[in-house]
Amino acid sequence: MPVKRILFLGEICAEKGRQAIIKKLASLREIYKPSFIIANGENAAGGFGITPRLAEELFQAGINCITTGDHFLDRREAENFFNSESRLLRPANYPDGVCGRGYCLYEVDNYHIGVINLLGRVFLKLVDCPFQTVAKVIELVKPITNTIIVDFHAEATAEKVAMGWFLDGKVSAVLGTHTHIQTADEKILPNGTAYISDVGMCGPFASVIGMRTDLSLKRMLYSIPVRLQPAKEDVHICGVTVDLDTETGKATKIQRIDVPVTEEK
Repeated sequence: MPVKRILFLGEICAEKGRQAIIKKLASLREIYKPSFIIANGENAAGGFGITPRLAEELFQAGINCITTGDHFLDRREAENFFNSESRLLRPANYPDGVCGRGYCLYEVDNYHIGVINLLGRVFLKLVDCPFQTVAKVIELVKPITNTIIVDFHAEATAEKVAMGWFLDGKVSAVLGTHTHIQTADEKILPNGTAYISDVGMCGPFASVIGMRTDLSLKRMLYSIPVRLQPAKEDVHICGVTVDLDTETGKATKIQRIDVPVTEEK
């Protein structure tokens, strides 16, 4: 049974998250030996959005595909880059006419891997139905490959769980992003789809989901507008590895990773 391993990294949060990836990705590649690396980069630029320069830095570090979410256009200078760069995805269920692409096929050692990016609708932006959208995209991808990875960027756990069951047996993995908190519910569903509600983040754990605790608490305690800023301490790299049977496209194993990144003195 030929097997390929995917490394999927959680949301890269601001400068400290980017630095951690640049510093540690080579060693992670050596340890886990992935054939393909995906990372969610929607918070790479100061915690909000991504820029062409920062995306290029992450590609040069070894990431093969960057997914995003509801913050994908927080940095307007990225708009043209989303149109021109096939390795950078935005959610597929944005309406027609929005820049960029929501899925792509990548060739790895004469083998194709499909990546689909989706945005949930519960507590988030009003976009097209992610369930109906992904069903249509799968029909486009399936004739080329049965290895399909879905980044479902969603707030509500129930919506993510529902997507896992909806896609069980239709895709290789449904990997949740958005909350920045890694969940412990990774599993292989009955028909061979790997699932986890949230892969976590690559960023500072001494924070409120990547942002400074003092500013986050001020906003919550006093209900006043407070401009959040990225935290800097206790940086971790979180994600999952997924092992795939390349003949069937089914997942055989999913494993969480959580790697502390020590600061150089």
